[in-house]
Formats: sequence, structure tokens, C-alpha cells
Amino acid sequence: MELHLQRTYFKKGTNGALFINEQFIGFTIELPWLNNARTISCIPEGAYELKPRFSEKFKHHLVVQNIPKRSLILIHPANDANKELQGCIAPVSSLTGIAKGLQSRIVVQKIVSQCYQAFDRKEKVTLTIKS
Repeated sequence: MELHLQRTYFKKGTNGALFINEQFIGFTIELPWLNNARTISCIPEGAYELKPRFSEKFKHHLVVQNIPKRSLILIHPANDANKELQGCIAPVSSLTGIAKGLQSRIVVQKIVSQCYQAFDRKEKVTLTIKS
């Protein structure tokens, strides 16, 4: 299964549109591009494998694998990138500004559901990020 993230960069954050198998699933919010600096930058464009992950804080969510010089980059709920993210990707249902959105938990649930079904089928799940 393939997820595609089409990004638009701004000085104060990054907005995107997320597609699963070419079908629009929601928007994304991220930190601005600051040369992949830990905790303050979004991750570089490229192709990454996604894996399932569970934590008490986020419950079922996804982890992005093999990011250069970075680890524990997640796809998890958040509605304000600059207040709630440290390099992760937050899907949202609508954008309310640069790096801000609404109803993140609902969109994350949809994505996690589809990805976990693919994992159950032993499919590889990838995320390709482009601008």
C-alpha cells in the first residue's frame, strides 16, 4: 500500500495533502523545513516504510522508518504543529492555517485502520513525500 504526501512549505510550518493509493484521505501539518534538525524540522522528502506502533499516549499509530539522522518520527494526532509536534506528521481533516488543522484524531483513525489492514495482509506500507 502506498501513501503519498504532497507538501507546501512555509516559513512557520508545512502543510500537505495525503493520499492512500491515489485517493485523497486528508491534509497534514508539520514543522517547517529546517534542514532536518532534530525536534524542530519536518523530515526530508523521500520514500519511507511505515510500521505499526502503540503507545499509551497515542494508542495505535504509525512510525516512519529509516529517516536520515532521525528516529521515532511518528504519524499521530495533533492540531497545531508548532505546539504539539517534534518532527512528526499529523494528519488533519481541514487546514485552519499554516501548520494548523482540525479533527486530527478522526483522520489518524482512518489512516491507521487502512494501514493496519495492509499489515495484516503482510503488505509493505510506504510513504512518499514530495513538494
